[in-house]
Amino acid sequence: VRLVESGGGLAQPGGSLRLSCTLSGFTSEHCAIGWFRQVPGKERGGVSCISETEEATDDADAVKGRFTISRDNAKSAVFLQMDNLRPEDTAIYYCTTDLSRAYCSDYGPPIGYWGQGIQVSVSS
Repeated sequence: VRLVESGGGLAQPGGSLRLSCTLSGFTSEHCAIGWFRQVPGKERGGVSCISETEEATDDADAVKGRFTISRDNAKSAVFLQMDNLRPEDTAIYYCTTDLSRAYCSDYGPPIGYWGQGIQVSVSS
């Protein structure tokens, strides 16, 4: 099972970044995939989740209306489009799955398998 994030970097406040998570080693199209983020010194927090039927759930109120999760099963990839970025979005972002859930839950994105994480920095 492998999840590899890409697309992070530095953006200005109000700017955009698109994160990608490439999935391999499992039947990803039948799994819910999530995004978490972590600021140094703080716990990881759920950001968003997408089900096998492409139903999206925002797990952080702070990103609602600004972040959009999507998936392309033909490419075995999940994306997080981040618009209107704020300095408080600065964090390491991780994509996740648990291999067993096809749908997102009220308790946050699935956990069990994690990517290596990618840095997103928002600063002027």
